Amino acid sequence: MNYLWLTLASIIGWFVSTLAGGGSSFLLMPVIGFFLGALAIPPIITTGAIIGNAERAFTYRQKISWTVIFWELPGAIVGACLGAFMLTQISVGWLSFLVGLFLVISGINLIIKNQEQSFTVRAWYFLPAGFIYSFLSGIIGSMGPILAPFYLNFGLEKEELLGTQAVNRMIVHIVKAIAYAIFGTLTLPLLGYGILIGIAAFPGNWLGNLVLEKISPQLFRQLVIIFVLFSGVFILWEQRNILILW
Repeated sequence: MNYLWLTLASIIGWFVSTLAGGGSSFLLMPVIGFFLGALAIPPIITTGAIIGNAERAFTYRQKISWTVIFWELPGAIVGACLGAFMLTQISVGWLSFLVGLFLVISGINLIIKNQEQSFTVRAWYFLPAGFIYSFLSGIIGSMGPILAPFYLNFGLEKEELLGTQAVNRMIVHIVKAIAYAIFGTLTLPLLGYGILIGIAAFPGNWLGNLVLEKISPQLFRQLVIIFVLFSGVFILWEQRNILILW
């Protein structure tokens, strides 16, 4: 039964993430947590993301922005190693809260600015942005669309955004998986579950691409913005106890 639910969640999650510029993990994380426990989330999500993003990167290989990748990867690789090491060392609640707050502010700002840039993004910005994303991702397991505002404001659209994001995430998740294995958090059973959801990403990506071809860049941008805002609200709700403590 675990396998069935994880497979369905992965197919739906990757379908939605194709149209919203990311977010497959938001559906997978609660399912994995329910059946296998919270500690299983980061290594399983990471393993599945390697396969799912590899397939997506291949699909959109001709649209990839190598300029963004050139700047983002160095910081992302270092951040992934440090984040994986810190996974069992610190409490992640307040980190998730800050991420949620950033996403809500970014989403509102993008809506107010409509089709214009909500803030200027230069290529080198992706160096520190990649580090922060990967560091927090290594600790929490997934950061949702935290880099989506940067991609949008840099001018990436549809296949460009998805392909570029997929290459970066694939490499980052490979680094994280190696680190998880070294630090003992990626076991063979969890590896098996990760491979399962990774393979299930294939039909989700395929179905999503069929729909993506029929929508305009403007609609895609709107879907990404909506997802950014929704993700931020979702994360803040999950960490509402922090506000109560304050």
